[in-house]
Amino acid sequence: MSERESRAKGGSGTVSSTGAPEVRGSAAALPQEALEIAAGYAFGGPALDLGALLWDGRCLPDAQVRVPLPMLNRHGLVAGATGTGKTKTLQLIAEQLSAQGVPVFLADIKGDLSGVAAPGQPNDKVRSRAAEVHQEWTATGFPAEFYALGGIGHGIPVRATVTSFGPVLLAKVLRLNQTQEQSLGLIFQYADTKGLELVDLKDLRAVVAFLTSDEGKGELRNIGGLSTATAGVILRSLTAFEAQGMADFFGEPEFDTSELLRTAPEGRGVVSVLEPAAVQDRPQLFSTFLMWLLADLFHDLPEVGDADRPKLVFFFDEAHLLFDDASKAFLDSITQTVRLIRSKGVGVFFVTQTPKDVPADVLGQLGNRIQHALRAFTPDDQKALKATVKTFPNSAYDLEELLTGLGTGEAVVTVLSEKGAPTPVAATRLRAPESLMGPVEAGALEQAVTASALYGQYAQAVDRESAYERLQSRGGKGPDEMREPRGGKGPDEIREATGAADRRARQKEQTSVVEQVVGSGMFKSLARSVGTQIGREITRSLFGTARRRR
Repeated sequence: MSERESRAKGGSGTVSSTGAPEVRGSAAALPQEALEIAAGYAFGGPALDLGALLWDGRCLPDAQVRVPLPMLNRHGLVAGATGTGKTKTLQLIAEQLSAQGVPVFLADIKGDLSGVAAPGQPNDKVRSRAAEVHQEWTATGFPAEFYALGGIGHGIPVRATVTSFGPVLLAKVLRLNQTQEQSLGLIFQYADTKGLELVDLKDLRAVVAFLTSDEGKGELRNIGGLSTATAGVILRSLTAFEAQGMADFFGEPEFDTSELLRTAPEGRGVVSVLEPAAVQDRPQLFSTFLMWLLADLFHDLPEVGDADRPKLVFFFDEAHLLFDDASKAFLDSITQTVRLIRSKGVGVFFVTQTPKDVPADVLGQLGNRIQHALRAFTPDDQKALKATVKTFPNSAYDLEELLTGLGTGEAVVTVLSEKGAPTPVAATRLRAPESLMGPVEAGALEQAVTASALYGQYAQAVDRESAYERLQSRGGKGPDEMREPRGGKGPDEIREATGAADRRARQKEQTSVVEQVVGSGMFKSLARSVGTQIGREITRSLFGTARRRR
């Protein structure tokens, strides 16, 4: 049986006739220290092959370093200085997850991960690496979808409504302080209870303007009110945000994050590649939008416990941007989300330069670690190096020396075994990706995007009636008066009339949806807004994201 056939069957080729795992190849020829390390990676079940053990300056291909597939929902960290090979490590892991039927989400920061969809190009460097680590390399492309935030760039547009995004994440994007964030939360609460859905930024601006107007300023009086000064800060922040071209990220059709969980017809997991080129000058928006994707998945997915494979592995690139200037409450929400989403079958890998970029409470949950080389040119670099070494289990290596001497495509690895215990620290020469190590041509990428079944659902932005239009057309009425019928009737008659009107409105809306928008991207967005349209309060999650079911 070939190596590829063995992996496809979920086996490792390392189980003896007695059922005990063994090290591949002529294990007896390995040095004793290397043999002990290699034994920690001789798993019997389905696993991902990372590479071959490095010991005393030599690559030992008989000692394979691997990570059990079921442990990929226990979260991880891929770290290392710029240019050390982190991107290729992501590509390598994504390929093997896809081959075993697990969908993957990747953020393509540098624009060269689109190559995962195309077969790799064999050359002397690839052949040499494959021979060194005993890899049976075959050029292979993998099923992929390409996305772009707000549709700016090459990809299917990914948008969120302001209502769904919620006040906590939006406050971070707008760089509001704690008091301003709390006021923004009151604004969202008011809009939720009054059926004023915030689809885009002009909706939010309209609600803030109404609440500070003569007719609306009393609406929040009983729950703390909204000061003119705070409202002014929020409005100025929104204006500056829009002036930088960021309004396109909020609107409809809103992206359904369940699209990230798909598999191809042949059973391979779809690799979702997000191109964030349009927000490279707004990195905080990029990282916060990734958190929205993760939070949305968290509150929509059912509990699955410890499954035999993840439902999705989510690579959170430039992770330090998420934690920069974050409040304690925000960090607590991240920590809780990461802790709980594992039981829903989602594995999260944070990708950054050093482990110290990740708060200790989050880092403590990252059992799978792939650490590429670090630099130690300055006193700060030296401190970062020492801090990184302290985050690893006891090791037979001199990690301070090893981490500064690793070459490109080499890393220090420790993962969780099939029993959930940390494996020995292993210096590893990583395998070469089998897909194209670089971007696909722009024409081929554009063709792949427009040929996607999702393109027709999300490509065209839609601006329907929402809070802005309702407030503009209110004719001096408040939101309650716009929503409830009047005219001299008693309370019972009003309730009956209201119920009948609501039923007729819902029937009319349903008929309209069936006739006009079934099969379009607007259908899901409209369906999600029904609760708000008839005045139900939205339940919000840890991050304040809207928790209305799809």
